[in-house]
Amino acid sequence: MRNRIKIARVEKSLTQAQLAKKVNVTRQTIGLIEKGEYNPTLRLCISIAKALDKTLDDLYWEE
Repeated sequence: MRNRIKIARVEKSLTQAQLAKKVNVTRQTIGLIEKGEYNPTLRLCISIAKALDKTLDDLYWEE
C-alpha cells in the first residue's frame, strides 16, 4: 500500500507537504503512511485517493 501512495504522489508531482495540505493532515502523517507506520482512517484514505485521482482499489487493495 505505502509504495502505491508514494508512487501516485510522485506521479502527480506533489511533495508530502503539498499532499498533506490537500487532505488536511501534517506532512509527518503522510510520511508515516508512506513508511507503513501509520494506519489512516477510511476518511483519510478516501481523501488521499481523491487528491491523487485514484480509486481506493488503486491505492489500498491487496493483490
